[in-house]
Amino acid sequence: MTHAGELDAIGALAITAGDLEMLRPLSARLSPAYLEYHRIVPVRVHRGTLVAAIWGEASAIDPQALDDLRILLDVNDISLVQLSEAPLRQAIRRAYASDTVTAEGVIAGMGAGPASRNSVSGEMALDDLVNLANEAPVVRLVNLLLLEALERRASDVHLERYADTFRTRYRIDGVLHDAPAAPLHLAAALVSRLKIMADLDIAERRIPQDGRIRLRLQDRMVDVRVSIVPTLSGESVVLRLLDKEQGRVSLTELGMPADILTAFRSAISRPNGMVLATGPTGSGKTTTLYAAVDLIRTGREKILTVEDPVEYELQGVPQVPVNEKVGVTFASALRALLRQDPDVVMVGEIRDAETAEIAVQAALTGHLVLSTLHTNDAAGALTRLLDLGVPPFLLSSTVAAVLAQRLVRRICLECNGGGCDVCAQTGYRGRVGIYELLVMSNTIREAIGKGANGGDIGAIARREGMRSLREQGEELVRAGVTSAEEVLRVTRE
Repeated sequence: MTHAGELDAIGALAITAGDLEMLRPLSARLSPAYLEYHRIVPVRVHRGTLVAAIWGEASAIDPQALDDLRILLDVNDISLVQLSEAPLRQAIRRAYASDTVTAEGVIAGMGAGPASRNSVSGEMALDDLVNLANEAPVVRLVNLLLLEALERRASDVHLERYADTFRTRYRIDGVLHDAPAAPLHLAAALVSRLKIMADLDIAERRIPQDGRIRLRLQDRMVDVRVSIVPTLSGESVVLRLLDKEQGRVSLTELGMPADILTAFRSAISRPNGMVLATGPTGSGKTTTLYAAVDLIRTGREKILTVEDPVEYELQGVPQVPVNEKVGVTFASALRALLRQDPDVVMVGEIRDAETAEIAVQAALTGHLVLSTLHTNDAAGALTRLLDLGVPPFLLSSTVAAVLAQRLVRRICLECNGGGCDVCAQTGYRGRVGIYELLVMSNTIREAIGKGANGGDIGAIARREGMRSLREQGEELVRAGVTSAEEVLRVTRE
């Protein structure tokens, strides 16, 4: 006999992905809101025992909810099987909810709609557009698209306007996947709804606009960065999802090899100098810097940041957002922060010569400066600073280390890469970092002084023990963490 709270995955009491796909409601009296709140999915009754799936710890399941299910479904006992959150939420919606609580269902209910010239081109009268944007189906669809993107662990939602279609895609683990697409005649209304939520100018359709939405989804606070640009066929939107409840990862959770982690911790523990994280957009640079700040802060030092935008709030750390409309740039904000008696300054990105100059001077005058650059490898960050006008002797004396990084997708543990419901048939779930750490040495300093290029500097660093991004990626392939295709995808120059 099994007991409530016991995890059981044997024989008839096991739950498979196929069970969730074919799930049928066991009672019309169970609502999706109730099941999601209690994080439980009744799957089937077997010989007087209810077999149910849960997410989270079994000990956290409300005993009253289990008693309710016993009475409602007339069972003697309950066997709980612990599974992943996303497929269980999706199973609840498929089985226990009406079509109106899924994005696909709402879109199906909207039908093709009236494809008038004005509705398709977005040239509707402003009042009509506002009214349409505030109608229940449009509001519901926007909320469901955001909710389902969050459930699928998407970092971005792309709403792309074309001449004959309005495409929706989610970026999951760095790769774009198609999502439920709204009818073309509602494209303008959906974009307008997002503008209303982000407090943007709904009448302006000729220039790019950026905004921010703060909302609560499934009891989780989510910040949504909104970018809207006019295209040939209309306005297209990208939404960056920042899940406040997901929390930041610590430096030890980033997946750095032990030797790189030790050397990087040593670099960020210095009282002064500059430590840089480099890589393309979306490679996890800001996450690394946040983890670095969390590690080094003790409450006895003054840490300040300037970011564009501020992605997550750091408790006890004043953070300044860039606002170029009112003259707050990286350079002007950094100059002001240095008058705030800081010990550590985090600069979201070094984009121009002025910011580079101020950051180097700060590192030279007793501050620890953490920042990011967009270069392909660690050595390239040094030559980038030289290109921005930093004198070689200052570069050599201030930069302590450069960490280049990429994110590769992890092979799904549920199916070992074969594809399953948990990983949405991709074979991958989640990501892990690969890293290349260049630590400034006397040999590298001498090479910089002699005008060495990035290739020369990289060769010296490798002779001194630095492993390249691809080499570290190959180590993860041999360990079965990722695939060779993934490593080649993110390290291909």
